[in-house]
Amino acid sequence: MLTRVRTAVTAVIAAGLLAGCAPPPDQNSGLDVGADVVSPVAKDEAVAALLPPEVREAGVLRFGSSIGSPPSPFHLPDNRTAVGLDIDITDAVARVLGVRVERQEAAFEAILPALGSGKFQVGTGNFGVTEERRKTIDFVTYIDDGQGFAVRQDSDLAPVTDIAQLCGRIVGTGAGTTFESTLNAQVHRCAEAGLPPYQVQVFSEQSASYSALRQGKVDVLMSTINGLRHATSQQSNLRFLNDFRRLDVGFALAKGSPLAPALQAAVNKLIADGTYQRILRKWGVEPSAIETSRISPPELR
Repeated sequence: MLTRVRTAVTAVIAAGLLAGCAPPPDQNSGLDVGADVVSPVAKDEAVAALLPPEVREAGVLRFGSSIGSPPSPFHLPDNRTAVGLDIDITDAVARVLGVRVERQEAAFEAILPALGSGKFQVGTGNFGVTEERRKTIDFVTYIDDGQGFAVRQDSDLAPVTDIAQLCGRIVGTGAGTTFESTLNAQVHRCAEAGLPPYQVQVFSEQSASYSALRQGKVDVLMSTINGLRHATSQQSNLRFLNDFRRLDVGFALAKGSPLAPALQAAVNKLIADGTYQRILRKWGVEPSAIETSRISPPELR
């Protein structure tokens, strides 16, 4: 099974390169895409008892999931099967809780608003914990990722430690993300320094953002540390520039959701029994491990 998955994924790499898309992992990427690290997970009755009675009775949790590129969720060559870090974490948590995952794919920027309407009970999509989001959303953390930058190999941009270093450049980023918020909130720094402002180019599809960087339509990308590290390792003409800021990442819930204690206990169960570490190892993100899951912690500074 693993050989077939890797062969199929390798074929998509070639097609993706020709089409100008950000490639998925290949057989030399260090990602063991076909490894099953979830099915051995068993239900924990004590943790499952923390679920609201109506959820235990229904036996299902409705997830809204954003699909992008590795190590976050991405599609296998059938364009239907989603795999990735968030998928494995979600499925393992569901097994601990003894419930089934009802997953609906949705645009990143549409998931958080849909939690308040009840369309989804839980959202996944590498959602970083920020003070602004904490006003309306609760989080159950499961990884530490954050904000980083990538450039073309020939870029003269130095590692970014201050947003003002971007002044006069075109910065690509994802719609509805913490990156877009950070850039928009700090653009005034350029005028204060007597420099031309940077321009923010927003993309709904990550493959389009990488294509724009390769083609010189943007000068630099701002995105997730783990995502940029992986993507640049697969594209010889791009390079990861640097970490900029770390953020806790978690399951997103409607404010005051009674699901939070159960999800937190399930994540901590996975950390304690070693499943969590195996999932992170599979997706090559061990440095992003957390010691314990928390509910809506303060934004990292």
